[in-house]
Amino acid sequence: MTPFLVRRFASATFTIWAVFTLSFFIIRSAPGGPFDLEREPAPDIKAAIEARYDLDLPLWKQYVQQGWLWLTLDPGPSLRQPDHDVATILSQGFPVSVLLGGWALVTGILAGMALGILSAWRPGSWIDRSVVLFASLGISLPMYLIAGLLIMTFSFHWNLLPPAGWTSLASLVLPITCLALAPAAQVARLTRSGLLETSSEDFARTAKAKGRSPLSILILHCLRPASIPVASTLGPTAAALLTGSLVVEQIFAIPGIGMHFVQGAMNRDYPLVLGVVLLYTVLLQVLTLIGDLLIMWLDPRGSDMR
Repeated sequence: MTPFLVRRFASATFTIWAVFTLSFFIIRSAPGGPFDLEREPAPDIKAAIEARYDLDLPLWKQYVQQGWLWLTLDPGPSLRQPDHDVATILSQGFPVSVLLGGWALVTGILAGMALGILSAWRPGSWIDRSVVLFASLGISLPMYLIAGLLIMTFSFHWNLLPPAGWTSLASLVLPITCLALAPAAQVARLTRSGLLETSSEDFARTAKAKGRSPLSILILHCLRPASIPVASTLGPTAAALLTGSLVVEQIFAIPGIGMHFVQGAMNRDYPLVLGVVLLYTVLLQVLTLIGDLLIMWLDPRGSDMR
């Protein structure tokens, strides 16, 4: 294992522990409890329920106990769904969220790079101005507004796509599009600026002197170094997608992890909320590592990650 991977593993381990610690105490400090949302049970019944789930222990003991359970990958049962453990609930929603987020990430990157190439190919043209406008709107508009506009336009006005659900290929189009717009706008902006900068380098001028067309120069010679800023934002982009998926899954009624997170937070289901947060943290660390490895591949000379 290289020193870079050792440092990244140590950093990821510390980050996961810090997120676990902060999430544990923040969740427990919220007003109310998992069994306070319905009719108040008798004191002895409530005490028996809390003892069943070790909620009567001191907070530091609950912290140590939860930490050990997660280290052994056995988080235990859900407080509000006692017939299901947290691992089972997460395993049911995880494939849906990965499919949604994965397709949104790939779609956003590919669409953003294509728009960035078109914009840099014709700087100052109406194409360039349209891409810049799209990037500004895609970054600034909130997710729920984009979702509402897509549903009203393609479901209610044109009646082309279902407004919610996760039952057919057609039902995937709107949520994936909604989630992919923001990363597409960000990638388009970064790709455009990167291509315009690298197109003035010596290797680009040499290719132009050899008779290469402007578009082929951008794609074959400038795109790889111009993609370094895109790769460096893979972690933040993934974080934005994970955060946005919570909203999108609720709006489009998608049975992913985001829906379980919202329901768990409303029901004060401590293990379930903690499980979603930790799973998202691990995914973010993995995607950030992939982004760093892409930077090493795109620019090996300027990389200090060995």
